Amino acid sequence: MSHDLSGGPEVLTRMAAVAVRALESYDLDGSQVTLLNVSENATFRVDAGEFSAVLRVHRHGYHELAAIHSELAWLDALRADAGVRTPHVLPAAGGSRVVTVPDPGNPPRDCVLFELLPGTEPPEEQDFEELGELTARMHQHARRWVQPPGFTRFHWDFDAAFGPRARWGQWREALGVGPAERELLDRLERVLRDRLAGLGTDPSRYGLIHGDLRQANLLVDGGRTSVIDFDDCGFGWYSYDLAAALSFIEHRPQVPELIDSWLRGYRRVAEPVDEAEIPTFILYRRLLLTAWIGSHSAAAIAGELGAGYTLGTCELAESYLGSHRVHPS
Repeated sequence: MSHDLSGGPEVLTRMAAVAVRALESYDLDGSQVTLLNVSENATFRVDAGEFSAVLRVHRHGYHELAAIHSELAWLDALRADAGVRTPHVLPAAGGSRVVTVPDPGNPPRDCVLFELLPGTEPPEEQDFEELGELTARMHQHARRWVQPPGFTRFHWDFDAAFGPRARWGQWREALGVGPAERELLDRLERVLRDRLAGLGTDPSRYGLIHGDLRQANLLVDGGRTSVIDFDDCGFGWYSYDLAAALSFIEHRPQVPELIDSWLRGYRRVAEPVDEAEIPTFILYRRLLLTAWIGSHSAAAIAGELGAGYTLGTCELAESYLGSHRVHPS
């Protein structure tokens, strides 16, 4: 299963045309647009003289309009209430924060224009202690925040991850999954389901999360870290945000040290929850990413990792299953 932006160069040429069309709503027609990234959406840098911004062109079927507005509301609230630096949403000339643009021959596209924040992506050996503190502030805000009327975001619960309509597709369809890999990862899925069901979704451990707090979604400028790309924010286990921070580096020997560093930072603000199940959340995220790579062929990192990532998932699964099992009934 691939989503509608995975169709190759022709699709991305169309998305660039959609981006140019969207900028007319901001009185920015004639701007230069440069593709930055393709993942769930197509993201473009916009340059018009001394003005620069980031335009997100949404894929089909991932978020309804109400969910996009809900994401933007949390961005605003984190910046205003919790001191978390997030990009401002730049409204169109008529005041709309989301513009809907024709995509000839296809359904219209929702687009959002964001402030271009200063800074650079931190290195893979980033300061996880600072990230832990930042994440705790976001979680504390989520626990206290009174969501506005009509607020809606999807969930990152087990069925959304691995059910019949899995959000990122089925890991069984990923590159490199043969009979042996399927048997192993089926066992992994059963154990993950059981252990997460045992945790439950009490509000102390399950609530609004960013869902993708990896290096690519952080910008460091002068010692200050900004958080971007809340497109995957939704309701999930708070410990999942740590697992997401370890995306694509879960196999590295320094991971235990990074976890300890993240936990130290988190404790500056709040007591971490479900610390004993951190390995479970890391494998949960890893299996999700295995499915994601199989369904996001247009994303550069998916092409780079391919079947090798599936092999690595199997190696991690073998190690995890050696010490984690289904709870006895």
